[in-house]
Amino acid sequence: MTEIKACLFDLDGVLVDTAKYHYIAWKELADRLGFEFTEKDNERLKGVSRAASLNILLEIGGLNLDDAEKAKLAESKNNRYVEYISAMDSSEILPGALAFLEDCRSQGIKIALGSASKNAMTILNNTGLTPYFDAIIDGTKTSAAKPDPEVFLLGAEALGIPPVNCVVFEDAEAGIEAASRAGMASVGIGSPETLGAAALVVPSLLEMSVARLKEAFTAV
Repeated sequence: MTEIKACLFDLDGVLVDTAKYHYIAWKELADRLGFEFTEKDNERLKGVSRAASLNILLEIGGLNLDDAEKAKLAESKNNRYVEYISAMDSSEILPGALAFLEDCRSQGIKIALGSASKNAMTILNNTGLTPYFDAIIDGTKTSAAKPDPEVFLLGAEALGIPPVNCVVFEDAEAGIEAASRAGMASVGIGSPETLGAAALVVPSLLEMSVARLKEAFTAV
C-alpha cells in the first residue's frame, strides 16, 4: 500500500456501542415470538442488514413467515431500536474514537462513514460526531449489504480517494471481507479470533494513532 489518504469507519461497535441496543430490540422481538435469542446468537447479526438479520432471527426460532409479516416485524424492531438510540449522547462514544478522529483530521486524512445502519444520522447527530465526517454512506444510500463492498466503494468515491489509499475500521467479519473485496486495507476492532483476516487487529481505537496507522500500512 502507498500513502494513506482516507479512513473509513463502520459505526456500531467501532465508534459507538449501539450493538447493545440492537441486541435488546431483537431479543424483545424474539421474546414476543416465543423463543430465546442469546448474545451468542446476536454475533451472527453483526454487520448484517436489517432484513438479513430478521431472517437469521426467524431461522433461530424455527419460524417461516411471509414477506408482509416480516416487514411488520422489521419495522417493529426498528421502532424499538430508534427509541433507544434517540436517548444517546456523546457519553456513548467509544474510548479513543474522538482522539483518533481528531488525529486523522489534523494530519489531513479524509474520514468517511461506511455503515449498514439506516439510523446512522440519528446516532451521529445525537453523539455530536457528524462534523468529523467528510462523507457519510449509510443504509439509506446502499442496496447491497456487507460483505458486498458497495458501502466502502461509495465512501471512497465520495471522498475522491482511490481504494488503495483507504483503510477500513470494522468490528465484524462481514465488514473486513467487504473491505478486502473493495481493495482496501483493514483494521479489526475487537478479537483476533474473529477478525484475523484484517491486517491489524486492536481491542479499541484507544490503541490507534495516525503514526501507528502509517507504520502498519505505508510502504517504505
